[in-house]
Amino acid sequence: MFGVDGALLLSAEQEYEARSPDFVMEMPQSGERIVGRDTMRAMQEAYPNPPDAKVRRIVGSGDLFVMEAVSDYPGGGTFQVANIVEFSGGKIIRETRYYAEPFEPPEWRATWVES
Repeated sequence: MFGVDGALLLSAEQEYEARSPDFVMEMPQSGERIVGRDTMRAMQEAYPNPPDAKVRRIVGSGDLFVMEAVSDYPGGGTFQVANIVEFSGGKIIRETRYYAEPFEPPEWRATWVES
């Protein structure tokens, strides 16, 4: 997990402990679902080339937070990430992650937007 300055907030062990044993992580775009914090840990340990991630901001309160980040993958690919994090009993019970590739803005909007 990363802080708003992009610095690592938790070690792998702390991240594991922050999750509920019945943690669920979903990635709707790929249709994947990871059930259980042990399964999540095993997937993370097997990840061949983890991306570098920089947090843009974290907003929320109570048991619901949203994190925006930019993930740069080794070998290419930069993604904007939105991560919805839900808590129960002080533990992370669910995460839903969305990934989007940057794109060139259409010229017709140039009059009204800043780059």
